[in-house]
Amino acid sequence: MAKRVSTQQDNCPCSSGKAYVECCGRYHQHNEVALTAEQLMRSRYSAYVLADERYLLASWHSSTRPLSLNLNDEPTTKWLGLRLIQTQQGQANDSEGIVEFIARYKISGKAYKLHEVSRFIKESEKWYYIGRVE
Repeated sequence: MAKRVSTQQDNCPCSSGKAYVECCGRYHQHNEVALTAEQLMRSRYSAYVLADERYLLASWHSSTRPLSLNLNDEPTTKWLGLRLIQTQQGQANDSEGIVEFIARYKISGKAYKLHEVSRFIKESEKWYYIGRVE
C-alpha cells in the first residue's frame, strides 16, 4: 500500500523540508509545472513514494516512456529518503538538464540505494524525464 500524504503539515517525501502541498503536491495534485529539472526529479521521487503511476508516466518523455509501471504489482518498497548530489543546467531557461541523486529504500527489510544520474529535457515549457545517463 502506498504511503499517503494528505495534510499541509506533512513533510514532502522529497526531503526538501517543505510541506507536501507547498512542494511536490503542487505538481501532483494541482497540475502546476515544475520550473526546473530538479523540481521534476524531486516530484518524481515523491510520486514513487506515493505510488502515483499516473504522474510518473505523464512526466516521462514519450520517446522513452514505458506503457506502464505496475507499481502495485511490485514488492512493497519503503522509501527512506532522497539526497541531491548535483545538477547541471536544468534551470528555468535551459532546455536540458542533468540531476544526480541517491534514493534510499527498503524491500522486505533489506536496505538498498539507487544512485542515478538522470537526464531531463524541456519541451513546450514543460520538463520531462528522459532516462539514466549511461
